[in-house]
Amino acid sequence: MENGVENNYSCGILLKQIHDIQEKNINNALRDLDLTFTQVTILRTLLHSTDKQLSLKELEKMLHVAQSTTARITAKMENKGLIESFGDVSDKRIKYIHLTQYGEQYCINAKQKFEEENAHILSALTETEKLVFLSLLQKIINSLS
Repeated sequence: MENGVENNYSCGILLKQIHDIQEKNINNALRDLDLTFTQVTILRTLLHSTDKQLSLKELEKMLHVAQSTTARITAKMENKGLIESFGDVSDKRIKYIHLTQYGEQYCINAKQKFEEENAHILSALTETEKLVFLSLLQKIINSLS
């Protein structure tokens, strides 16, 4: 073991463990809002998209999940009034989802939960270490894109 990290642990495994812990903690924090990590990710993605809408296909690619999974999650969100869906006028095969005002408010409320969890995860690091860590993660993401 070197620096408290076993040599047989790959970067991917460690990143996956961090993600899994963060997702579990955020899901617990979001329980009172009746939202999940994935649903908030969709809300935040829509909030920052042009006209606060995306096609299901675009969303599916961004989330890296199957079409059936995206359809199931967005159907639940539509039932809650967080989003609304509609078909493309020129191509009925294309379905869009749009963030509602109600969904936008939920997104704002959930943002605080994300920020609290993010602060918790990084709390073991100094401010300098946080900047270096986040910079290195971004560098890895950029190299993989």
